[in-house]
Amino acid sequence: MSDVNDNPQEQDQSESQPRRTIRSFVMRAGRMTEGQQRGVEKGWPLFGLDLADGPLELDALFGRQAARTLEIGFGMGHSLLEMAQAAPEQDFIGIEVHRPGVGALLNGLLNAGLSNVRVYDCDAIEVLNQAIPDASLDRLLLFFPDPWHKKKHNKRRIVQPAFAELVRRKLKIGGVLHMATDWEHYAEHMLEVMSAAPGYRNQAADGTYIPRPDERPITKFEKRGERLGHGVWDLKFERID
Repeated sequence: MSDVNDNPQEQDQSESQPRRTIRSFVMRAGRMTEGQQRGVEKGWPLFGLDLADGPLELDALFGRQAARTLEIGFGMGHSLLEMAQAAPEQDFIGIEVHRPGVGALLNGLLNAGLSNVRVYDCDAIEVLNQAIPDASLDRLLLFFPDPWHKKKHNKRRIVQPAFAELVRRKLKIGGVLHMATDWEHYAEHMLEVMSAAPGYRNQAADGTYIPRPDERPITKFEKRGERLGHGVWDLKFERID
């Protein structure tokens, strides 16, 4: 499950105070295992990216031209690692604020001997704004973000009109935003926001949701949900303009 959550200590500011940007994630430290620590220590110098380095030159970064996928909130990295292993001809960038998850993915990359993944450990919106070139991504993935299911917290959901427009700029024409959630109300929210967003086409034949694509790995979290009778909704919106 991705860690696209929010900081509970951030509250709405009064009119007399500067307003902070509403974040859609929570910074979670967490205790790290030996393998996760190894991932950070040995893997970060190889695969880690820093916002301070500025805009990316993707061909130079990966040393080739290839299809490019960015995943926001990769959680413990299992799905991203599986996708990267299954498609070594493609390049992947993952963003996650949960340090143990970053360490787990980096350790997995080391163990698998992969070189087609790079990692940020900071705010995804800042990465998109400051580091990802326009019209450079073939796919952007957002799997199981925090649904912020309480109505008063809905504004913290990452899928909003401004997010849709930002993602559209970063996708190539024909590039796809692929989202998945196990919260039906959030799926409805995603569908509403994206259906109203200019420059996109819903790839679902009926204009709603698609069956789970083969390229999206099934996580342990999702399997547990299926056993409990939980549904999962996938949405794919293609940039057409």
